[in-house]
Amino acid sequence: MSLSSILEDGAAPETQSQEPHRPTVGFVSLGCPKNLVDSEVMMGLLHRGGAQLTPRAEDAEILVVNTCSFIDSAKQESVDTILEMVQHKIGNGGKAQRLIVAGCLVERYRDEIMKNIPEVDAVVGTGELEAILEAAGLNRPTPERSNSPFAILTTAQIERHASSVNQHSRPDGHGAQLAYESSAPSSTDGLIVGQGGVPSSEAATTSRPEGDLREQQGRFSREAWDGATAALPSYLYSDETPRILTTPRASAYIKIAEGCDHPCSFCIIPQLRGKFRSRPLASIVAEAKSLIAQGVREITLIGQDTTCYGEDLPKDEATGKRPELADLLDALAPLPGLKWLRFLYAYPNKITTRLLESIAKHDTVAKYLDVPLQHASANVLRRMKRGGTADRFLQIIDKARAIIPGLVLRTSFIVGFPGETEADFEELLAFIQAAKIDWLGVFSYSDEEGAGAFELDQKVPKRTIEARRRKLMKLQQKISTKARKQWIGRELDILVEGESEETELLWQGRSLDQAPEIDGKVLINDFGPHEVLVPGTFYRAEITESHDYDVVARILE
Repeated sequence: MSLSSILEDGAAPETQSQEPHRPTVGFVSLGCPKNLVDSEVMMGLLHRGGAQLTPRAEDAEILVVNTCSFIDSAKQESVDTILEMVQHKIGNGGKAQRLIVAGCLVERYRDEIMKNIPEVDAVVGTGELEAILEAAGLNRPTPERSNSPFAILTTAQIERHASSVNQHSRPDGHGAQLAYESSAPSSTDGLIVGQGGVPSSEAATTSRPEGDLREQQGRFSREAWDGATAALPSYLYSDETPRILTTPRASAYIKIAEGCDHPCSFCIIPQLRGKFRSRPLASIVAEAKSLIAQGVREITLIGQDTTCYGEDLPKDEATGKRPELADLLDALAPLPGLKWLRFLYAYPNKITTRLLESIAKHDTVAKYLDVPLQHASANVLRRMKRGGTADRFLQIIDKARAIIPGLVLRTSFIVGFPGETEADFEELLAFIQAAKIDWLGVFSYSDEEGAGAFELDQKVPKRTIEARRRKLMKLQQKISTKARKQWIGRELDILVEGESEETELLWQGRSLDQAPEIDGKVLINDFGPHEVLVPGTFYRAEITESHDYDVVARILE
């Protein structure tokens, strides 16, 4: 398994006698963008701690696999990847001396990983990112902070390279669960962001009342998990935490919160990630300014539930109110140099009028709402411990579209949840026809030990689950095909990413209506007045053709 190229040390080399050995580290990151940010933070910590990052697993002295444990297929991929990295330690001519496993799989199977895969030298949980240094054997004191905003590299010393992340699993824009090689084209970049000081754990001084109540009710219990630590993860990175970006030159994620308090019965993320906790607004703004100063023009805000942002933070002394997601959008949207801003993972009952109005009033904020609804049948939603009905969801969508003209809607559903009847599924199909959703993903229900739904009866046969998933996606394909035809003739700004993932005969990019990695693409077959296009650059384009999920464009200027 080859790793993509990564940032190398840009500092002037010292003589061999003066410079201590800098171990080489190779990284594989699996899972969602939230996990990707954790990988970027660990890479930043390792780089600042004296390691150098290598693009080739066979050249790495230390290998790190940041795992996902959301559903069975993700767990299997994580295990397969760990075993593949083991081969670089015990064979294949590799030079790896240490293998570290990090992330969600560690929170769930800490002891079992060490017991069943003895080649693993250390494990690092989701709330232990700073422990990556000790795990890698880098316990030297942190270098003193210089006058530069970068302790290791100044802006002038940053040499841009491609992503260090070799593999990133995600559901594609059409709902299939697939594993991808690095989605970034060959021109993607790595850079250090953040201060050189010791990263601070910015745990909120208060917590959400819902989270406290659900903790008392046992929502976060991990007693049945062999080897799980008693304390829930509480770590939060800050704008002072070193971080190496692995996304394309113009784009970056900012994690604005961590953890989740919701009671969803199909999900074990609260046990894996801990209680919901927000980063201070000032820290997020400072990080955004730093990213923009490095050339980032598109920022995507992420968290397990971004719409709960601020509910656990202290009240402002002047206003007597806690900050909200709308306040964060208002603070970030006007930043000079920022062109696109969006947020992902909204909870339906947290979509306030003020939030919608904030989206509508800023040109830089994508008219885009990502609301994972999970289902439309009240019966299934009740068993999921989500609440809501198809009619209520349609009301929310109608209100959002009335306040935000041209709104693009993304959602995801789970089919085959225990107790889902044929009538429930037909209700979901009817909802999708009525809602006319722009981007839609579908997950087949996965029975996860530790989740509330694991104990439910009336399990749906796998064959039925897959048949329902295919039927739903066939319906969505028709809806999407019709919607994409409406794009023909439109002129819009697109962010060019590089050569198409499917063929070198085309290039690809995205519009503001398409989130990184998960939505359709704009395929480019005509460069217009340009001989070449520069990845990470915005161009004006006209849509000339449409397909089921993607569109084709020619560059105008």
